[in-house]
Amino acid sequence: MAAAPHVPVPVGCIGAGRMAQGVLEGILREGKIAAQNVTVSAPTDRNLEKFKLRGCRTSHNNRSVVSRCRVVFLATKPHIIPSVLEEISPEVTAEHVIVSMAAGVTLQTLETNLPPGTKVIRMMPNLPCVVQEGAVVFSRGRCAGEGEANLFQSLVRTCGLCVEVPESYIDIHTGVSGSGVAYVYTFAEALADGAVKMGMPGALARQIAAQTLLGAAKMLLQSEEHPATLRSDVCTPGGTTIHGLHELEKGGLRATVMNAVEAATTRAMDMGRK
Repeated sequence: MAAAPHVPVPVGCIGAGRMAQGVLEGILREGKIAAQNVTVSAPTDRNLEKFKLRGCRTSHNNRSVVSRCRVVFLATKPHIIPSVLEEISPEVTAEHVIVSMAAGVTLQTLETNLPPGTKVIRMMPNLPCVVQEGAVVFSRGRCAGEGEANLFQSLVRTCGLCVEVPESYIDIHTGVSGSGVAYVYTFAEALADGAVKMGMPGALARQIAAQTLLGAAKMLLQSEEHPATLRSDVCTPGGTTIHGLHELEKGGLRATVMNAVEAATTRAMDMGRK
């Protein structure tokens, strides 16, 4: 199979943490952009080493990333975004597409702190982008058109699901998918621990728990059935599953998960108001 063609657009990223690694690794794994066309900046070398090993350019100068690249991802902590925008604004032109993945930072905040007419996209990825099974949602600012949306999707769709949504959905996505990865890991750990309690070796229990979650997720995506329908298909009268589900209901699993999504979403909204 022939390699995917490189996207002839230099891409930069300000910030080199886990989320930046996840998104850029997803892009690079597909081979649609060459590593030498990616520039990443961070204050220290601690997180830049992984990008250096990948063949990317690295820098401690955020403005140099903007001057060198057309598409620039902002992957810093949300509270740092205002100072980053102030720093890079002199380098931002009408040719740039600025993409923020900072939780809670609104399109209005980005547009207010960048030159008038700047093409801005707000995205929210999740960590499984690193294995090209992520879930990404994005919204465009007032000056970003179909061309910028298509360019963005051509880069990021390699990370997994990529959907354009109203901006109001982004904080909800943070609660259900960005933070939801941690909920799933917690559930996977509990599944495996249950198996260990019953006598199964830990390594095997974790492998089976992970495969169970993967298979269940694929069935949800491919069948497009409501989760309750698929759940009922597993429950035979008087069988093992309904007894297990009864215990989950006693523990308030569904209400607890719904509360977790609400809490994480509310926190993301609160961050956007600061």
